[in-house]
Amino acid sequence: MSRETPLRCVVSDGEKSRQRAARLSLGVGLLSLAVAVSVTALVGSPPLSYQYVPLALSVVVLGLPHGAVDHLVLPRARGDPVTRRSLLLVGLLYLFVGTAYAVLWLLAPVHAFALFILVTLVHWGQGDVYALLALVRADHLKTRTSRLLALVVRGGLPMLVPLIAFPAQYAFVAETIVGLFDPDAVAALEPMFSPAIRTAIAIGFGGLVAFALLRGFFRTGPDGRGPWLVDATETLGLVVYFAVVPPILAIGLYFCFWHSLRHIIRTMLVDSVASTALDRGAIGTAWRRFARDAAPLTVGGLIVLVGIWLSVPQTPASVADVLAVYLVTIAVLTLPHVVVVTLLDREQRIWSP
Repeated sequence: MSRETPLRCVVSDGEKSRQRAARLSLGVGLLSLAVAVSVTALVGSPPLSYQYVPLALSVVVLGLPHGAVDHLVLPRARGDPVTRRSLLLVGLLYLFVGTAYAVLWLLAPVHAFALFILVTLVHWGQGDVYALLALVRADHLKTRTSRLLALVVRGGLPMLVPLIAFPAQYAFVAETIVGLFDPDAVAALEPMFSPAIRTAIAIGFGGLVAFALLRGFFRTGPDGRGPWLVDATETLGLVVYFAVVPPILAIGLYFCFWHSLRHIIRTMLVDSVASTALDRGAIGTAWRRFARDAAPLTVGGLIVLVGIWLSVPQTPASVADVLAVYLVTIAVLTLPHVVVVTLLDREQRIWSP
């Protein structure tokens, strides 16, 4: 499919499928945020053991599987057949980029953790920029600069707000991950959680969020502010969500029911069979097709998890350690996944207004 094809045509051949995708992804995401914030506000933070549940479920529910169709999305987005060559290229990408990142974890875990935060920020921001353009039709994001600003804001919310609001839990997760590889390196993380650094991040990032929303508001007319209102509602809702819900629980729910769900729906919309199913309201058919396509490489991801488990210098001895191994696995798989999503963005002209 030509790169000159307008985004809305690349996303889906049917307006009904786009509308159903928008209702499903936006509705489920906002509902999960509202429920989590309401429950936390009413009854307080659940015990730590319960907070792990969404991340544990993400191994097979939405989370890990969401990137397991990377070998299919680019040919489908281009309207090309899936060939052995296309499968080989994605396989080699995962092998070499993922292995290189895994080695970095072994040699320099603090740097690997910092890269994990940066890559996740970019990738989760990518996902929301796509959703705003393709599903919400956000006219206030007409320029590349406005889209880049949206990427930083949306990706920064899950990475930076918990650091400001819950530094102790953020430090606990970071130190547990790094400690699996080099317990002596944990001390290098301490400056990141100092009051001065968190205050600077709060002021700088808070100002950026406000600037992005105001810029979008003034770039839309009174009759076209519906998409901006969706953007503002989601952005402010995410601020409240990550400021109120404890980060382990918040990230687990967000990973499954916000980011992963949106990406899965994106893969459905570039798949002619799944998109047609959505167009006629056969949502179950679209999900079964995705589950079938994602199953082999989801198993592959579990094999990577076992390999990392056997490779960490410190034997995992607690639930937190097991979570840390899983997060490192996600990190290793995310880096090549970001490359694929970036190429998909290029096909769909996300960054070519």
